[in-house]
Amino acid sequence: MNHRRIAVVAVAAATVLTVAGCADSQSPAPPASAGTTAAITTTEPAVSENLPVDATDKTSPAEPGSKLTVTDIRTGVHDGFDRVVYELGGTGAPGWRVGYVDRAVQDGSGTDVQVAGGAILQVLIDGSAYPFDSGVDQYSGPQPVLAAPGGSVVEVNGAGVFEGVTQSFIGITEPGTAFSVYALTGPTRLVIDVAR
Repeated sequence: MNHRRIAVVAVAAATVLTVAGCADSQSPAPPASAGTTAAITTTEPAVSENLPVDATDKTSPAEPGSKLTVTDIRTGVHDGFDRVVYELGGTGAPGWRVGYVDRAVQDGSGTDVQVAGGAILQVLIDGSAYPFDSGVDQYSGPQPVLAAPGGSVVEVNGAGVFEGVTQSFIGITEPGTAFSVYALTGPTRLVIDVAR
């Protein structure tokens, strides 16, 4: 009888360890609460497993010594959310400060930036560097980057660097739309998912 119980316990323990070992290590962790989002080091998921749930400001510090330059800006449409991706070249991991603002004003110059939509999400990417410091060419594509019609994201405008911070603006159709922010690696990206 004791041998049977030991065998059952051993089989149960092996099953638990096997299931735990098969967990998807590539899935992004959920954003942290209280307006902070934890950095994630995974490949970009095709579909967000943690849909945006609130519109509070999201912040996370950059890795010390980061020197990153935006090399590409993309938008995408997914079931339940729109996605904006800032691809980054250079070294380190980005930090961010993302939140709604009343108007888009360029840091340094104070110039107003025209952004289409009913609300403006300001994206500040900490740990940024000019191309001569990061060793990579900066994004030189269209400005603004237009999103697919009919979603929450209208356009993305700007990716200028000022004092170690890249500033960009996302035009959103409706004020107060929930969003989430996280970072991915391979290549390094800052991802913003906006609820539809």
